[in-house]
Amino acid sequence: MFSLLDVYRAKQVISRYLPRTPLVYSRQLSRLLGFDVYLKLENLQPTRAFKVRGGGVYFAMVKRDEAQRRGLIAASTGNHAQSVVYAGKLIGARVVIVMPEGVSRVKVEALKDLGAEIIFHGKVFDEALDYAMSLTNREGLLFVHSTNEPLLYPGGVGTMHLEVVEDLPDVDVVINPIGGGSGASSAVIVYKSVNPSIKVIGVQAEGAPSVYLSLREGRLISTGYARTIAEGLATARAYELPFSILRGGRIDDVVLVSDDEMLRAIKELALNAGQVAGPAGAAALAAAMKLRSQLMCKKVVIMVTGGNIDPELFMKALENY
Repeated sequence: MFSLLDVYRAKQVISRYLPRTPLVYSRQLSRLLGFDVYLKLENLQPTRAFKVRGGGVYFAMVKRDEAQRRGLIAASTGNHAQSVVYAGKLIGARVVIVMPEGVSRVKVEALKDLGAEIIFHGKVFDEALDYAMSLTNREGLLFVHSTNEPLLYPGGVGTMHLEVVEDLPDVDVVINPIGGGSGASSAVIVYKSVNPSIKVIGVQAEGAPSVYLSLREGRLISTGYARTIAEGLATARAYELPFSILRGGRIDDVVLVSDDEMLRAIKELALNAGQVAGPAGAAALAAAMKLRSQLMCKKVVIMVTGGNIDPELFMKALENY
């Protein structure tokens, strides 16, 4: 079982490696939507995504000499990979990343710049994950799971939500994207521990609804597909650890958004807040726009979880939405 204490412990580690990200009030988005909009800018992390928080805590708790001796391997569509590579670089460990085909060129180049060894396998994240796990035993690498690794979250990832509560104690609603579920799982642990009346709303892509369906059915569901431009949300199945945290009504709602809705949210973030976000990073705003009538007069925190996006897709959002 995890608790708020795990997040506070992680905070002591995170503060040595990463800056605190700002929580900013957006007057323009608040005026546009009719409720108070606060943006938690995880797109300003060194890797431009929230997952680096988990990597920092992981390597503080794993034996450095073991990581250096064995090397590390992870499967990712980009953000988890950057977290592992960024932290691995700090300790001088070899890092192998397995990614599905078609991942954003921006993310691939960022990983190469950090020194990662990249293997492409499969069409969706889950196929890359299975292949990475098969390589783990074959090559003796230390495997870092993006969603079933308790050293990554709720502790490390949860620190972004702890910062929200510290900066805005009277928050009413927090909206967080769900890919594997580390961010949303951390959210319910932090907010429900502090004040059970704070509503936590998760967001999945319409084309990758595995967690949404799993929570509705009360069991782990694999859809076998992930049809979305949002790489950070493109998971084809739900995973045990986040599901065990989210189930039982701890998360108040999960909303599905379309690719078009995420592209429109990318544009609104750029024009009204001056922030660059990828589709997954803009998903929370897309959900807020969809739930506008339910959020009137509330203080709503939008988790802008990542800012890695191909320039071509960013221009498409600005020009067509």
